[in-house]
Amino acid sequence: MNRAYYSNSISNFLDSSVNEIIGILSSASEYPVELTQLKAWEDEIKILKEILPFYYGSIYFEYSIPRMGKRIDVLLVIESVIFILEFKVGEKEFHSYSIDQVWDYALDLKNFHETSHDKLIAPILIATQAKRPYSTISITPQNDQLLIPILSNSESLLNTIQSVLDFCQDGESIDIKNWEQGRYHPTPTIIEAAMALYNNHSVANISRSDASAINLSQTSEAVSEIIRYSKERSEKAICFVTGVPGAGKTLVGLNIATTHINKDDELYSVFLSGNGPLVAILQEALARDKVKRAKDKGKKIKKSTARSDVKAFIQIVHHFRDDGLKDTSPPIEHVALFDEAQRAWTLEQTAKFMREKKGRPDFEMSEPEFLISCLDRHPDWAVVVCLVGGGQEINTGEAGISEWIEALERSFPYWKIYISDRLTDSEYNAKDILQKIKHRPNVDYSESLHLAVSMRSFRAENVSLLVKQILDLDEKNARNTLKELNDKYPIVITRDLTKAKQWLKAKARGTERYGIVVSSQAQRLKPYAIDVKSPIDPIHWFLDDKEDVRSSYYLEDVATEFHVQGLELDWACVAWDGDFRYSTNGWEQYSFVGSKWNHIHKPERKLYLKNAYRVLLTRARQGMVIVVPSGDIEDPTRNPDYYNSTFNYLKEIGFDVLE
Repeated sequence: MNRAYYSNSISNFLDSSVNEIIGILSSASEYPVELTQLKAWEDEIKILKEILPFYYGSIYFEYSIPRMGKRIDVLLVIESVIFILEFKVGEKEFHSYSIDQVWDYALDLKNFHETSHDKLIAPILIATQAKRPYSTISITPQNDQLLIPILSNSESLLNTIQSVLDFCQDGESIDIKNWEQGRYHPTPTIIEAAMALYNNHSVANISRSDASAINLSQTSEAVSEIIRYSKERSEKAICFVTGVPGAGKTLVGLNIATTHINKDDELYSVFLSGNGPLVAILQEALARDKVKRAKDKGKKIKKSTARSDVKAFIQIVHHFRDDGLKDTSPPIEHVALFDEAQRAWTLEQTAKFMREKKGRPDFEMSEPEFLISCLDRHPDWAVVVCLVGGGQEINTGEAGISEWIEALERSFPYWKIYISDRLTDSEYNAKDILQKIKHRPNVDYSESLHLAVSMRSFRAENVSLLVKQILDLDEKNARNTLKELNDKYPIVITRDLTKAKQWLKAKARGTERYGIVVSSQAQRLKPYAIDVKSPIDPIHWFLDDKEDVRSSYYLEDVATEFHVQGLELDWACVAWDGDFRYSTNGWEQYSFVGSKWNHIHKPERKLYLKNAYRVLLTRARQGMVIVVPSGDIEDPTRNPDYYNSTFNYLKEIGFDVLE
């Protein structure tokens, strides 16, 4: 696959005219080329023609980074080094966001391009009109063959490139042909994935394609086949897709929804979620991206218009439900994809809501039953796709998967059921209820409907397994799993929040996002300036940059399990309070009421709290620090005994202590 608008050997580049190269770049561009872009290309080509006669290698203009939806201005492969050149033509300053930009490009190649993993990468930011900067050549503290971004102007670029080559003179020269054939295996965040899919990238282009994660494409195809089959046979079907945390369940749903985004498409689909923060963040991210892309094409679009377009295919499930209450005709969509279907409401919770908020005292359906009934209004065919996370129910009234099965058994005997063969696993809490549908002839179990490998962490796939073992008190296996993760995915524990913040900042590079996450029951972290009752706007927390005090980067506002479920950070600080305590008899759960901790006895509330910590501990893509405070002997609500046992349990498993 040719990822660049222009690629050639340096010698052929030097032999070609400026106009010839610009012509190739212009014809390859996805958008009409503005005069400013033509001028920038012209200046870049002229600068490089002056300095490259001294070198042999290859040159690539506008090299694609599909995960980020961006292109590297110029990429050079010379001797043993991959140079990433980001030009700011006419610029006199080196802005921090530009430094982060070139950082991100370098990290993307290092992490996701297989033939760049072990190569030395030199990111260089060129502000062409800047005063000659003082720059040193040095490897990052992570010691992973990545140089700290180097600042240059047009006059010092030749010297900068030569200095890097001198620094790396003992390296083995890169085989250009082999490097070009390297596959790109990105692991985008759900926000990046949604933007890429919305802009017509395929799921194969933006996700890993290695053998351990291949079933993401297989599962997407399996669901698409069920939809096509149901339409052809005029059948109604429900499909249950399972997966470990971070495996790509939401990605499967978004892939199908974006594939059939046109309302005139017979397979027109809608992506629904009960996760308010996730929907709000995705809608805002897509709207911002749509406005930016229109601007890049020389067009103008209001964010309100962009947001309206986005809302057509990503909706909060309650809006879909309310439309179904007002209008009893079939919905426009034949396919509805329900993300985090295990969080749909029970009959009791739905009836209470309808009675108190909608003035419907006679409403007697659970949320799953009503949602299926809306699609059942179609006279011909319909498909409901339930994307199910195990151990993810975190709020009162969330039914788990059992209510979907109960609803099918009560009211929809003719619907065909396609089920992941892993729905019987303990964390789905559905083994007993599945016995009820054994008598049905129209049940089909399939291993293709399970996503077994977490893609949230591209560094280590067994993070979710480790967290499960920790929460299941499987200390022996947790110890073994941690040993496998240690070199790839750093996890440290500490009693000191300040040191934890320092660790996060030291680990993160470029725009890698970091933040503090806590349980919504963690009410005695106030002495550390962590107040779970203080409202945050998850849109600003997840989407805004380092300069915005509302963003996660500032490490002031904290997010709870309700804000972060379904989303991810690159680096996370998990602050652990006395609400969830280790004891030799098992986990003990508490809620803070008034001025003291009260023991939680209800099994469902105990499960919600355990699942809250499961969500928090599986948010980080690259590594995390867990803070278990020391407590305060003079504060009866922060007795050290509430924290010490948990810290010692984690220490016994083998986590490194950040002193």
